[in-house]
Amino acid sequence: MASMTNLDLDILRGMKRDKMLPLQKRDQFDNLEKHTQWGIEFLERYTKFVKERSEIETNYAKQIRNLSKKYQPKKNSREEEESKYTFCRAFLTTLNELNDYAGQHEVIAENLTSQIIAELSRYLQDLKTERKSYFHDGRKAQQHIESSWKQLESCKRRFERDCKEADRAQQYFEKMDSDINVTKADVEKARQQAQVKHQMASDSKSDYSSYLQKFNQEQNEHYYTIIPNVFQKLQDMEEKRIERIGVCMKTFADVDRQVLPIVGKCLDGMTSAAGSIEPKTDSKQVVESYKSGFEPPGDVEFEDYGQAMTRTASDTSLTNSRDGKERPTGKSKGKLWPFIKNKNKGSGPEDFSHLPPEQRRKKLQAKLDDLNKDIQKEMDQRDALTKMKDVYVKNPQMGDPASVDPRLAEIAQNIEKLQFDVQKFEGWLAEVEEKMPSKSDSHRRSGLYESQNSTAVNNNCAQDRESPDGSYTEEQNPETLVKAKANANANPASTTPEFDDEFDDEETLPTIGTCKALYPFDGHNEGTILVAEGELLYVIEEDKGDGWTRVRRNEDEEGYVPTSYVEVFLGTNAKGAMTYI
Repeated sequence: MASMTNLDLDILRGMKRDKMLPLQKRDQFDNLEKHTQWGIEFLERYTKFVKERSEIETNYAKQIRNLSKKYQPKKNSREEEESKYTFCRAFLTTLNELNDYAGQHEVIAENLTSQIIAELSRYLQDLKTERKSYFHDGRKAQQHIESSWKQLESCKRRFERDCKEADRAQQYFEKMDSDINVTKADVEKARQQAQVKHQMASDSKSDYSSYLQKFNQEQNEHYYTIIPNVFQKLQDMEEKRIERIGVCMKTFADVDRQVLPIVGKCLDGMTSAAGSIEPKTDSKQVVESYKSGFEPPGDVEFEDYGQAMTRTASDTSLTNSRDGKERPTGKSKGKLWPFIKNKNKGSGPEDFSHLPPEQRRKKLQAKLDDLNKDIQKEMDQRDALTKMKDVYVKNPQMGDPASVDPRLAEIAQNIEKLQFDVQKFEGWLAEVEEKMPSKSDSHRRSGLYESQNSTAVNNNCAQDRESPDGSYTEEQNPETLVKAKANANANPASTTPEFDDEFDDEETLPTIGTCKALYPFDGHNEGTILVAEGELLYVIEEDKGDGWTRVRRNEDEEGYVPTSYVEVFLGTNAKGAMTYI
C-alpha cells in the first residue's frame, strides 16, 4: 500500500499557515466595538451639554424676571405720582419689555429640552439596543466559525494520526514479508492489519476532506457575507448617529434664531420707550405739581438800627403778614397761632388748608371730581333700583316692591350727604380762587420761576404759614378774626382753639435772661424766629431738653431758636439794658 500522498501533506501545511486567521479578524471586530461605544459616549456628552445650556437659559430668564419684578412700581399713591412723568412711564415700559425678553429665553430652554434633549435621550436608548443586537450577531457568527475551526482541527489531527498508523502498519507488513523466518500466518496477519489501518486513514481522509470543504464554505460565508453585513449595519448605524448629531447642532442654532424676531421687538420697544421721554413735558409737570400760587414778596425796607433800640419791621418785610396788616400790640390769642398743634399730621385737615393755595385748589378740585363721580354712581344705582321696583309693581310674582325701598332710602341718604360735601368743597374752592392772584399777574411769571418762588416764599416769608413739621397754615383775615371773637364772646364754650397746652390762657412770659446769636438762623419753620448773627434777644424759656430755646425780640415777635445757635446769659432781666448790635 502506498504511503501518504504529497497532496495530503500540502493540505496539512496549508491548514497550519491559516491557523491564526480567525483571531486576527476578531481583533478588528473588537476595535469597531470600542469605536461605536466611544460614539455613544460622545452623544451622551453632547446631550449633557445641551441640558446644561437649557438650565442656564432657565436660570437667566428667572433672574431677568425677578429683576423686572423688583423694580416694578409699588401699588400706592407714589405710583400715581410717578406715572405722570414720561421717563417713569418709559422705565415701566422697559421693565415690561424686559419681562417679555425673559420669556423668550424660557422659550429657548423649552425648545432645547423638547427638540434636542428629549429626542437624543430616546435615540440613545434605541442606539444602544441596535448596537447590542449587531454585536450579538457578530459574536455569534464569530463563535460559530471558531467552533467549526476547532472541529476541522480535530478531523485534521485524526486524519494525520490514522495516516501515520497506516504508514507504520505498512512498514511492519513489508518487514514481515521480507523475513524468511516469519510464518505465513504472521505475514498474513500483518498484511490484514496494514489494510485495516489504511482503510481507517482513507476514512479519516474522506471525513477531513468533506469537513474541510464545509468549513471553507462556512468561512467564505462568514468573511464575505455574515461579517460584512454586520459591519455594514454598524457603519449605517454610525452614519445615522453622526447625522443625528449634525441635525441637533443645527437645531441648537435654529432655536436661538427663532426667537430673534420677538427679541428684536422687545428691544425696539425699549428703544421706542426711550424715545418717548419728553424733558420739557416732565419739567412742566413738576411746575404744575409744585406751583404754590404765592405772590412774590415786596422789597425789604431799610431798618436803621441807630435810631431806635426797638426794631420795627416794614410793612413789606418778610416777617410781616402778606396783606400788610398792622400787628396788634401786646399778647393775644391770634399771636400764638404758630404754636398750634397740628392734629392732622398724617393727611392734613379736610379743607387742605395746610397746603399752598395752588396745591390746595388742585386738591379741592380733585376731591370735587371724586364726589361727583360717587354721586353719579349712586344715581345710577338709584335708577336701576327704581326700574326694578317698577317691574315688581307690574309683576308681583317676580318680587316684592317693598324690598327695594330700604336700599333706595339708603342711596338717597348717600346722595344727600355727597351733595352736602360737594357744596362744602365748592365753598372752600371759591374761597381759594378769590385769594389767588389774577391770571394776568400769573402770566408775568414763568412756570419755573413759580416753582422756585414756592420754595423761596416758604423759606423766607412763611412764618405765618409753616410749623416745625413743615405744614402750611393759612393766615386769618380781619373778617375771620372778628367773627371768631364774636363767636367766642357769644358762646365761649364752643371755641376750642388748637393752641399748645403750655400757651393756653397764660400771661406774657417774663424775661429770664438774654442771649446772643452765634450763627444766623432763617427760622422758616412754624414756631421759630429769624435771627441774625450777633443779635441780642430776650430769653423767656429755657431749653427743656429738646434742643430749642424760646426767645423774644419785642412784644410782638417771639419764637424758638436752636440752643446750639445762641449763647445764653440767664439772670439778666433788665430790658432797658439790652442793646441790639
